[in-house]
Amino acid sequence: MNKAYTTVLTIAGSDGSGGAGIQADIKTFAALECYGLSVITALTAQNTMGVQEIFPLAESCVTAQFRAIASDITIDAVKIGMLGSADMIRIVAKLLSELKGNPPVILDTVLGSSGGTPLLPQKVIPLMKAELFPLVSLVTPNLPETALLTDMKFPPSSPESIEEAAMKLLETGTASVLVKGGHGDGEKCCDCLLYDNRFFWFSSKKIMTGNTHGTGCTLSSAIAAFMAKGETMEHAVGKAKAYINDALRAGSTFRLGKGNGPLHHHYKLWQ
Repeated sequence: MNKAYTTVLTIAGSDGSGGAGIQADIKTFAALECYGLSVITALTAQNTMGVQEIFPLAESCVTAQFRAIASDITIDAVKIGMLGSADMIRIVAKLLSELKGNPPVILDTVLGSSGGTPLLPQKVIPLMKAELFPLVSLVTPNLPETALLTDMKFPPSSPESIEEAAMKLLETGTASVLVKGGHGDGEKCCDCLLYDNRFFWFSSKKIMTGNTHGTGCTLSSAIAAFMAKGETMEHAVGKAKAYINDALRAGSTFRLGKGNGPLHHHYKLWQ
């Protein structure tokens, strides 16, 4: 009997420049030996310089995409990225309730682009927390997003404040929280995972590169891929961190576009 694919579904926006969104997710799944499936929530006009325009898709279009896939293919894990609106949050929450098999769901809390373009209105944040957080296995905010999600005046900076913020997010009903520390000061990137009532810290030296477009998308997708393959939460995060660091190092050696270039998702194949 032929071996079945390990599948990961991404529900996110499209990035035609290939660095973030659906395109980055599928590249990541493939690089980690998973079969990528996709439901597109929005089309964007963007490049390495930033996001120029966003074209949300109709709820009926998103629903049809999801149900076509779910009715035919077993889904081993789900990654959720850019949603963009209250209506999209509601429809994705409804669709998640239809999933069979209770696969792990990783929610990348995409509130804005790396270039500063808002991708979800702040007034919609409470709805995201109420509707989606209780349905997912892990949320992965960066430090600025953590501040917005917890109503903090400034992003947390000390280990104690980061752990406190993670606890606040856990109280919203999500199963676990990964607060990403890439926006913090210092030479190290320190990420804090709160899982199974324990804190796990992942520390690595910051990789100085101008090619970081899609880092958040890639990390959450890598976690979903490793969890689809049966890794525990803490091991999935650790392996995803190792992958993204390698992709950042490899990406720093080439140039694409005039702005913030992408990671090198397929560095193992292009050597």
